[in-house]
Amino acid sequence: MTKKQTIRLSVGGMSCAGCVASVEKAMQSVEGVEQVQVNFAEHTAEVTGTADVESIILATRQAGYDAAELRGIDDESDKEAAEMAHYRALLRKAGAAFALGGPLFVAGMAGLLPALDTPTGRLFWAITGMLTLAVMIYAGGHFFIGAWKSFLNHQANMDTLIALGTGSAWLYSAVVLAFPHLVPVLAQHAYFDAATIIIALINFGSALEMRARGKTSEAIKRLIGLRPRTAIVVRDGKEEERPISEVGLGETLRARPGERIAVDGIVIEGQSRVDESMLTGEPMPVEKTQGDEVIAGTINARGTFLYKSTRIGGDTVLAQIIELVRHAQSSKPAIGRLVDKVAAVFVPTVMIIAVLTFLAWMNLAPERGVAYALVTTMTVLIIACPCALGLATPISIMVAVGRAAERGILIRNGEALQQAGHLSTIVLDKTGTVTEGQPAVTDIVAADEWTEDSLLQYAASLEAGSEHPLATAIVKAADEKSLGLFRVTGFEAVAGHGVKGEVEGKHLLLGNARLLQNAGVTLDDWEAQVTALAAKGRSAVYLACDGQVAGLLAVADPVKADSAEAIARLHANGLKVVMLTGDHRITAEAVAREMGIDSIIAEVLPQDKDKHVEELQQQGEIVAMVGDGINDAPALARANVGFAIGSGTDVAIESADITLMRGSLHGVADAISLSRLTLRNIKQNLFGAFIYNTLGIPIAGGILFPLFGVLLNPMIAGAAMAMSSVTVVSNANRLRLIKLD
Repeated sequence: MTKKQTIRLSVGGMSCAGCVASVEKAMQSVEGVEQVQVNFAEHTAEVTGTADVESIILATRQAGYDAAELRGIDDESDKEAAEMAHYRALLRKAGAAFALGGPLFVAGMAGLLPALDTPTGRLFWAITGMLTLAVMIYAGGHFFIGAWKSFLNHQANMDTLIALGTGSAWLYSAVVLAFPHLVPVLAQHAYFDAATIIIALINFGSALEMRARGKTSEAIKRLIGLRPRTAIVVRDGKEEERPISEVGLGETLRARPGERIAVDGIVIEGQSRVDESMLTGEPMPVEKTQGDEVIAGTINARGTFLYKSTRIGGDTVLAQIIELVRHAQSSKPAIGRLVDKVAAVFVPTVMIIAVLTFLAWMNLAPERGVAYALVTTMTVLIIACPCALGLATPISIMVAVGRAAERGILIRNGEALQQAGHLSTIVLDKTGTVTEGQPAVTDIVAADEWTEDSLLQYAASLEAGSEHPLATAIVKAADEKSLGLFRVTGFEAVAGHGVKGEVEGKHLLLGNARLLQNAGVTLDDWEAQVTALAAKGRSAVYLACDGQVAGLLAVADPVKADSAEAIARLHANGLKVVMLTGDHRITAEAVAREMGIDSIIAEVLPQDKDKHVEELQQQGEIVAMVGDGINDAPALARANVGFAIGSGTDVAIESADITLMRGSLHGVADAISLSRLTLRNIKQNLFGAFIYNTLGIPIAGGILFPLFGVLLNPMIAGAAMAMSSVTVVSNANRLRLIKLD
């Protein structure tokens, strides 16, 4: 059995959206291929299945396109270098075509060119025709080769339209020059300048489009740039610099100030602060000490430490993020698949319209029918190229996914990005999502003869030997205040109630009301305060000293500092917010009141969370589930869009449609805002592309001629076609500049 895999390929020769369908069809014809996603904007393809890469490349080449596998950073660099070389080649070709066509056009407009029916004119135009042919071969040869390959595969694409348009112009001009008696006198005109300038404009437009397209993948380039090439490895007590490919699992590495962490690992010696902004979007460096995890690509801000490698190569978090962003940029939402289907039949439809245009002019304008028919047919073929249509969706998706990645939002696919813009209800898990996920001391209420610090100091001393989460919170609170701990004797844990022991000769009890009542301690004076704390969702822990209540410590899972603000943003976007939790209703209600959450579903078992999500969907809601990506996996899968919020580990990355690398609900609001802006951007692109073709084709066909006596110049059509793609790409790049806050 061949192992299922995802192969990433660079695809050459794609010139329009119609090519996407041809490449996908060719790749899907290979046995073992399960799924193909072709990205016209990036000229890449992702193929999933058991087929071998050689078979896929062969099928692609047989369909008239080129392909090469992209394996790693070096291949990406080679692809980028090849694209830059192609960009320069297009500029050279455009320059050569302009050098001939430009002077011809200007001289013709000024009336300086000799007539065709004079000996001097025939010699001049014969030389011009040969020069034009040479320029067309050099500057436009790739259009004719592409058109011929498409013809052999019974297909038609942008190259077909350009080759037919410019080839017809040259052939017609050659016939007029060689056999003028075959053409009416009024139709005896040479279009050599039009053929060369059209090729120049389209090459120049393609170069501008390629340059603009390059900006859309800057996010992925920056991510790849974060991967260090070398690492400082400690072997046999000596530190030596080695290529990153030679670092193995369990190796000891040194992180020096200002350097990027080479691989994922665990700190084993030393401490420092690490800038993880590339991973989480958070600007403040994070303290790292022994036992803390460090991630490849993050920057060691100051200090030096040793760490042991735990994940290398493609298993690092950064490598997974890069693959996730690539996959998302290549994936198609529903709107993109629809456009591909339309584009696949668009070119043949345009060719039929061109034929009808030619026939109409031949019959309706007998005096100059041949010339008018040629001009209008050529103009229809040139102006109708569906490049802008094919770029409209993928270019916006690429920019949006890259923009999201820069803010620590990892989007798995284009469908999730599209769906996020249509959400109506956000379901939030409480622990670790709305709250910090770790208990903390929130209130200290001391009796008259006690201070808050002394109460906390005695309580922490007693709890120092316990592993209970409440004990951890109390000890941590004392540590934050730098309170020293006393020695405890006679320590005893009372199951379900608390702990007791002696500190400096004082008999202490720490726990719930039952523990103190069983010891005969009176609690009447404290019940009101306990009730008030319970109403806020906080658990009260009593401390009694020698039979008297010394005070209360309230422990709760505190809400995150920015949760309320993020939930307010969700409300401002017209979304209903529901909290789904396994906690007690009183605690859930207290958090909901504090956060302004619309409704709660409390005391829910983890395995039942997805049922509640399904119930909301049955009520007509489009639901997003926001959880930790592990315990909430069924609910995340059930929701229309699943958001995993948390640490950005490999488990979290794999568990949801959208992963938020920083633990903030602002990421949810950012993702939804970005989704809505992206959908609007795609619709703007599609509207522009469709309007361009809807209006452009009739005008090119001569619909304005009966009213105004105007025919659209084929050269203007070529410029308009080229600029339409540049406009779409430029509009998509506006997403890189938007503010989401």
